Order: sequence, then C-alpha cells, then structure tokens
Amino acid sequence: MSIAENIFKFNSEIEPFNAQLIAVSKTKPNEDLLQAYEAGQRDLGENKVQELTAKFEELPKDIRWHMIGHLQRNKVKYIAPFVHLIHGVDSLRLLVEINKQAAKNNRVINCLLQVYIAKEESKFGLDETELEELLNSTEFAEMENIKIVGLMGMATNTENEAVIRREFKGLKSLFEEIKSKYNSEKVAMTEISMGMTGDYRIALEEGSTMIRVGSAIFGSRNYH
Repeated sequence: MSIAENIFKFNSEIEPFNAQLIAVSKTKPNEDLLQAYEAGQRDLGENKVQELTAKFEELPKDIRWHMIGHLQRNKVKYIAPFVHLIHGVDSLRLLVEINKQAAKNNRVINCLLQVYIAKEESKFGLDETELEELLNSTEFAEMENIKIVGLMGMATNTENEAVIRREFKGLKSLFEEIKSKYNSEKVAMTEISMGMTGDYRIALEEGSTMIRVGSAIFGSRNYH
C-alpha cells in the first residue's frame, strides 16, 4: 500500500477511539513526508533534533512537529521556536531548560511527562514518586512557559500481550490519578501517548489518545 493509503487506514482504525495519529517520520526523506502531508497528515514525529530542525526548515509550516525521542538539554534551544509537543520529558532539569528556551521564544511549549512503565533498562522515564515530586516542586511552580498536557510511556518490547496491556493499564490509571489531583493553567491532562506500530491496538483499547506509528506507514527505517 502507498503512504497515503496507510495514513487513511490508520486514521480510519483509530477514529472510533477518538485518538490521534503521530506519523513517525524519522530517517525518512522529505518526499515521503510530503506524501503523508498531501494525504492530510499534519502531525509528524521525529526523535533526533538535527533531523527535526532540518525538516522543519524545508517542509510546509503548518506541520505540527512532535519530538518523540530522548531529548538532551543542550539541544532544546534548536526546537524551542517551533516544536508542537515534546513527548519525552523525563526529568525536572530538562523541564527547566524547556521553560527557559520557551521564554526566550516568547511561547508556551506543551509537554508530556514520560513515565517509566517497561521492564527494560534501555527505556527512559520518571517513576510515580518522581512524577509527583516534579509537579509539587517549587521550580515547577515558578515556570511560566510550559504546559503539561499529559503522560507518555513505552511498553516492554515483548510478544507477551498481557505484559503490554498491564503496563498500558497502569499508565492510564496513573494518568487519571494525576488528572484528578492536579488541574491548573500549567497542568491540563488531556493526552496519553502510548502505543507504537507493534502494540498500538492494545494501547487504544487501554485509553491512548496518541499513537506513534512509523514503519507501518513509511516502511522499514533507513539507517544510512
């Protein structure tokens, strides 16, 4: 199937769940991204700052760019002028830097807090205690240029669907808990970003509002 057909298929599938498709375009050439754009896809996800900024410069300006990878503090300044949503905020120090760079660009940047839900050392994220400590911190209280709009999590890379479902269920439960405890101009829990090409169906069933799909839309990745 073509990229346009894949976009249509996914959007049709997620429509009953009222979820949003983030087409993960990392390593893909601009021609592929333009095919997705022409099919109506406006939300694109990248995991490398250098690639994200290059594509932003070259592609239509109404694309909503999602930073979905691990973000280093020294790279925030490059995406602060335009990024639509940062999915993987995994520390207070990173949030402090995002707030600082957002202020320099006179904008408020929407962020998701990344929660560690997998049984893998390679994954990043906050645990429940760290999440609450961040939201209760004086540093967070003083921030004026960020908005926390939800949580993000990556399940264990396993064939065991029960494990994946349990992790997604746990994230949804934490999301509801945070939503009931914190509600302010700075915290408006509306999004839960969970589910990728391999596990998005389970994620949707467990309440995901955003799925991040790459290879099932654009084909396997180019690592050259």
